[in-house]
Formats: sequence, C-alpha cells, structure tokens
Amino acid sequence: MGTIVVSCSPEAVILLGIDGYEPEWHYDADALAAVHRARFSRIIGRKLLHGWLMWDLSERGWFADGPVILGFGGANVEITHRKFDECAITWNQVDMSAPIDWYATGIQLDWRADPHAALRNARGRVLREVNIIERTTVAEWRPRVLHAVEFLFEGARLAVYNAMDENGLTDVPEMDLPVASWRRVHVA
Repeated sequence: MGTIVVSCSPEAVILLGIDGYEPEWHYDADALAAVHRARFSRIIGRKLLHGWLMWDLSERGWFADGPVILGFGGANVEITHRKFDECAITWNQVDMSAPIDWYATGIQLDWRADPHAALRNARGRVLREVNIIERTTVAEWRPRVLHAVEFLFEGARLAVYNAMDENGLTDVPEMDLPVASWRRVHVA
C-alpha cells in the first residue's frame, strides 16, 4: 500500500494513522546511515527487550504497512519501508497506547509484542552492530537500491527489509546473503 497523508488541521498531519509520527524518507543507504549513526551508536551493547508490529485485529495478522518498532530500554527505533526503495527511521515517535486510525477506513489496528519468529529470536540478545543493506543492480539508472536495516546481535540477525511497499522481517543468517548482489553500509 502507498503512503497516505491525512491533514486534520493546518497544523496537524497524521501519517500512517499514527498521531505524531513524522518519518523522513531516504532512498540512499549512506545518507540514511549518516542521519542515524549517533543514535544507533548509543544502543550498541543494549539488549533488545521487545519488537512490536502493527496488528490487524479482524484479520488476526501483521499489518506490514505500519512501522516495525524495536525497544532497547529507553530507546524505541521505528522502521518503515515504502515504495520500491524508501526507508524511514524514527526514534520514540510512536505512542503505542494511542489509537491508530488508518485513514478512516475502519481497519482495527493495535500493536503486538514479538508476534514474529524473527523478533522472538532476537529478543533478549545484545546488539553488536547495525548496517544498512543495499541491493546492487546492473541498471545504470539505479545501480544500488536501499533494501534493509540489519541488526546483528550476539547469536542472531534481524533485518527489517523492503517487501515492495511494506515491511518484511527475516532472521536468515548473514552468511546466506549472495555476496555479489549486496552492499553493507556500516552504521554503528
């Protein structure tokens, strides 16, 4: 699904149905890493306490258009992908106790802690590194495409990736990535 912006008043904008959420979209891994390097550096060495996903109550499943939120005790990092290669990272913007109004569609959404196996596998583990992953292509118009935010923990890997205009999660070990098709930009 594409991103819809709803204006409630000249001063207020609600994005993705989340009041106060103001993502800045990036499509370049180096730029995204530079903007967030200092904040990611502050959570290195911390344990992942929980991961939250936006949950569709009537469908009883993950609503992958909403941010993936990773809680590191006092710091929540919120990651959202959209379009073909855009990503936004925010910090402590989402109030998970506030209702989510998905553009007056009537979809009933809430937050669920650790409903995905990849989140459960990383929970309780110490974060040791963060990278931005780009796919490399042969296309001259776009030789690199921003693909994922990768979290390497002691004994686990978690990647929040672009699943074509929504978020995807994986815990596939880093050694299984095809070397010729990926570029890592070290963040912290």
